[in-house]
Amino acid sequence: MMVEEGNLTINDGQLAKDEHKVGLSDYIWAPIYWFKMLAMETHWSFVLGVVVVYGVSQGLGGALSRVSTEYYMKDVQKVQPSAAQIYTGITTIPWMVKPIWGLLTDVVPIFGFQRRPYFIIAGVIGAAPMLFLSLHKGLHIFVAVFFLMVGCAGVAIADVVVDACVAQNSNKHQSLAADMQSLCALSSSVGALVGFSISGILIHLIGPTGVYGLLTIPAVLVFFVGIWLIEPRMPSSSYAQVSQKFCDAARAMWTTLKLPDVWRPCLYMYLSLALSVNIHEGMFYWYTGSETGPHFSQEFVGYKYSIGSIGSLVGAILYQYTLKDYHFRDLCFWTQLLYGVSGMLDLMLVLRWNLKLGISDYIFAVADQFIHLMIGRLKWMPLLVLSSKLCPPGIEGTFFALLMSIDNVGLVTSAWGGGLLMHVLNITRTKFQNLWLAVLIRNILRILTVCLVFLVPRTDPSTSILPTEVSTKEEGLEEPEVENIELISLINDVGGR
Repeated sequence: MMVEEGNLTINDGQLAKDEHKVGLSDYIWAPIYWFKMLAMETHWSFVLGVVVVYGVSQGLGGALSRVSTEYYMKDVQKVQPSAAQIYTGITTIPWMVKPIWGLLTDVVPIFGFQRRPYFIIAGVIGAAPMLFLSLHKGLHIFVAVFFLMVGCAGVAIADVVVDACVAQNSNKHQSLAADMQSLCALSSSVGALVGFSISGILIHLIGPTGVYGLLTIPAVLVFFVGIWLIEPRMPSSSYAQVSQKFCDAARAMWTTLKLPDVWRPCLYMYLSLALSVNIHEGMFYWYTGSETGPHFSQEFVGYKYSIGSIGSLVGAILYQYTLKDYHFRDLCFWTQLLYGVSGMLDLMLVLRWNLKLGISDYIFAVADQFIHLMIGRLKWMPLLVLSSKLCPPGIEGTFFALLMSIDNVGLVTSAWGGGLLMHVLNITRTKFQNLWLAVLIRNILRILTVCLVFLVPRTDPSTSILPTEVSTKEEGLEEPEVENIELISLINDVGGR
């Protein structure tokens, strides 16, 4: 018995060591295992599609577009910061009408396909205006804003198609809903990190219009996704059938939207964004051109944004590994509170308190950007997961697009509200005396938003939110039984024909 107990003790110690080794190995290879798990559960083409659209088109392309547009408005068009804020809001209008793109891709197939043609259309719409802007100098501001808005429409259409896949898979794999949103966030953050890292250098070398020319590349990749995408051909529908599908989809959307568990979080998402007035253009003009500002160079601005992307990536990782199982309401309360408090760092920078503390502008600005984007990602992730779980089957793309359009209306309201605030406070290209007051007002509004967190349901991501009768397929909305959509090589596609 003593021998057996000794052997048992030895075996237990060896087992503990083995478990420690396995645990460490799993920790190192966790991201690869995670990608493999998602690919096996949802299909590798879904993972690849998310990486292309979110990582390359929105992450990389979005980063280059943001920085180039800021310098385009400031140095090429030479508009006031309040006007730049308004024009930037106008360019995002295509994101506000995402339900239209969602309805089209859900109920209006082109040549028998629901997804492929819309990827191709999105690629063309995204590439053409960027090429035009890069080749034509001295455009009137209204013409330039129009083409920027058209380019934004291409990105928005591609986003809707991918979001439909995300929402559909979230309903099929309830336990993976948070993982899918984490995949979107990680892809976007990594793409943005690369884009911001090279944005300042590119603007210094080829200027904002030259960067617009490079933005045709992400759009072309979206175009080729439409070429490579394989999906079953649907039977042709008559005008009456398409009209009936529109009516059925609209009826299902309205029925779902009237549910308290749906409209209440939608209202919170809108208000949390709208009340956080966006004064970014004022801050940008101040730290790049003000006599009393830190005079950041183009290269440093890109570097600062890239560090912010790392913060966003860290936020996504923190959510994935530590926070994804917590209740939505608890997460929204604490992240919103931290979001408001962290905004005080901008106030310290504008009032130059960081210099009194012996912290240089460069170090403080980088730390500010990192913390701001990290908390912003933590604040946004549970809302994205919540949105994906509010989508009824059969119209996932349309309803998720509706929820995202509500969010984008909130962002535009924030941008225009910030522009109005800067105009009232007389913040111009050369006057920044009241910029600190604008920052303070924004931060107070962010903190007050925590009073609205009661609108968010107190459930966790693994729980279904929609009632059973809504979670079932809506009558009249036929969803074809298809296998996982696959992306294959062009050679196999041609060979199959």
